[in-house]
Amino acid sequence: MTRTARAAVCRDWNQPIGVETIQVEPPRRDEVTIRLHACGVCHSDLSAATGVIAFPPPLVLGHEGAGEVVAVGEGVEDFQAGDRVITSFVSMCGTCRYCNAGRPVLCETVNSALTTLPDGTVRTHDGDGNALNVFSGCGVMAEYATLHVNNVVPVTDDVPMDRAALVGCAVMTGVGAVFNTAQLEPGSTAVVFGAGGVGLNVIQGCRIAGARQIVAVDMSEDKLETARQFGATDTVLADDKAPKAVRKLTGGADYAFECVGRGAVAEQAYACLGKGGTVIIVGVAPRDDMTRINTLSLPAQERGIRGSWFGSARPRYDFPRLFGLYAGGQLLLDELVSQRYTIEEAPRAFADMEAGRNARGVILFE
Repeated sequence: MTRTARAAVCRDWNQPIGVETIQVEPPRRDEVTIRLHACGVCHSDLSAATGVIAFPPPLVLGHEGAGEVVAVGEGVEDFQAGDRVITSFVSMCGTCRYCNAGRPVLCETVNSALTTLPDGTVRTHDGDGNALNVFSGCGVMAEYATLHVNNVVPVTDDVPMDRAALVGCAVMTGVGAVFNTAQLEPGSTAVVFGAGGVGLNVIQGCRIAGARQIVAVDMSEDKLETARQFGATDTVLADDKAPKAVRKLTGGADYAFECVGRGAVAEQAYACLGKGGTVIIVGVAPRDDMTRINTLSLPAQERGIRGSWFGSARPRYDFPRLFGLYAGGQLLLDELVSQRYTIEEAPRAFADMEAGRNARGVILFE
């Protein structure tokens, strides 16, 4: 059956985000329909609404969702109605050379589901029957969504939905950048540029991994104070002198994480490294953004630069691992949720995020 849902929709870049009534078609082969309980408000959705991430509108926003399966399509064996799930916004076929090598975020089919489902079609239409694109094959800032089974991961009953949703992007991206991409060694020193939703998770990832010193850099004193709650041992206010201040504190960091999405910030992160250090680029920059470094410093000081997409995630392995860390009291999820909204308040949720008022805002559908 086709379901009616309220959803956050970007109608055009750099225009106000609206809330509309949409129609969500039932699942086809290898698809499931979920009723959303919660959806995180992520900066990537804002980037799509401004055209920094060039997903063509009209676009149903949302990729950080948690909910309950209400219908399954033909061929679906791993899920049934009533199952609790969270979404994974990177399409992963499971059979290409990258998936087989344990690097599914680099899946060869990933570009087939940037604004549609993997078969190139959508299950979402507006009130006039016109097709609506969906953010990264998800479009879960809506009461209902139909997704491919490869974009959903089971979640146990003991994790509240508003916290479980965050694992689907911010937590996995941040903690995964530390665990999977950097593979940070215990006793290391780290600097994290940007203490927003992703940056806070990089910080707590460094703490859990055993970093002895974690320096948070941000323009906001309030965010720096929050960073200390998540594990930062030192804080530096972001300005042109930040790299010098960080080097004075650390003697040159072993790891630097850029979580802002700006080439100039990546250059600052690189400047914080000691010999043999590595900078991990986590932030999503505009397509024309560039980073300049001294080429000689790469071989002469054996520094490295790596990118991290979605925390180099293996969702069905990493998500349960993160929930285990939450159950053990090591991973902070409750503290991430600083504001809850209804779907009708989605425009305010984005405004609050843009103003830096939240660690993470979450839309609840109950």
